[in-house]
Amino acid sequence: MRARPPLLLATLLSPTLRAEGEIEIPAQEYDYGYQLYQEDDNRIRVEAEYLRGRIELNDETAIRFQYIHDAISGASPTGVLPGSVQPFYAQLEDVREGILGAVSRQFGDHRAEIEFSYSSEDDYISRGVALTDTWELNQKNTTLRFGFNYLDDDVAVAGLGDQDKNSYDLFTGVSQILGKDTMVSANLTLGYAEGYLNDPYKLVQRTTVIIIPGPGGPIEIPVVNVFRENRPDSRFRQVLRLGARHYFEPLDAALDGVVRFSHDDFGILSQTVQIEWRQEIGDHFQAVPFIRYYHQDAADFFTNSLDGFSGKPPTFPDGSGPNYSADYRLSSFDSISGGLRLNYQFNDHFGLSAAYERYVMGGTGGPSERSPDQAYADADIWTFGIHAAF
Repeated sequence: MRARPPLLLATLLSPTLRAEGEIEIPAQEYDYGYQLYQEDDNRIRVEAEYLRGRIELNDETAIRFQYIHDAISGASPTGVLPGSVQPFYAQLEDVREGILGAVSRQFGDHRAEIEFSYSSEDDYISRGVALTDTWELNQKNTTLRFGFNYLDDDVAVAGLGDQDKNSYDLFTGVSQILGKDTMVSANLTLGYAEGYLNDPYKLVQRTTVIIIPGPGGPIEIPVVNVFRENRPDSRFRQVLRLGARHYFEPLDAALDGVVRFSHDDFGILSQTVQIEWRQEIGDHFQAVPFIRYYHQDAADFFTNSLDGFSGKPPTFPDGSGPNYSADYRLSSFDSISGGLRLNYQFNDHFGLSAAYERYVMGGTGGPSERSPDQAYADADIWTFGIHAAF
């Protein structure tokens, strides 16, 4: 018996088979994407590629998959203050590969999906499972979503061996069509993480003054030591996302707006505002300018040094108090990004996309709430994609 070709290949080589009724080719979509993230001053560079697909096996059942490959290199702040004898930047190099598979099935007005994921790096392995239910009501004008996500991560830490990290997310959401041109949505996520939540590469410095006798009196010699950060071993966060979209028929364009509020028991409160304008140009082309603003407060345990710390910090911190971190990502800062996405649809089967985004961030608040200016990153982000549907 002759082997059957893959689904996509069969569609490409024999596009008339479905019309002639000889075999039934299931509906399928495939996407390939490439993204380059490059920070200024030759800091962090990330090249990411992904391939994902979706196949409708029948009217009720579909499968989807994704493969992702990330390569990271460059310099990242260690948490040490500039001008110290300890290095302000550390050189990083790593590769992450991940796979995802999901199956969904329609049950009346409900569509249930189960998803499995796995990714690995040199010192990090993540395994995940997610369950989602989408419920359509009110003649499909109202959509409710419920879901649960679980991640089981292993972190390899020098001197400590493999450490566990577990994350649980419970989410719910609703979207409502208000008219033929307007839709609104609201989503709430509750997340809890426990285990090893430190970044094993982030440090906090401490200056100790050693006093030795001298011919003219005591001589003070400052000595700078570094210690690993010590974040709490659990984190509870709440995220509320509100969105709206309105279509302007005379302009053949749509305005998308999103407001996001996030809080956690690290003490971080953040707000995000994003606006997109989706402009159709002719029958095949779409231009989407966008802008995003983000602000967060510093974590309760953020500090630039341990100079006021009483006692000796542990060599291998386990999350028990007192907690401290000089990671700039836990400081108080603002970021703003904006750019342009372009989409071109050749026909019902093929499309191309490209995007450019400029990202800029800077510290806010008082000296104890922000990192040194050199820690914050500005970056260019380029994205290219190919879409195929059959």
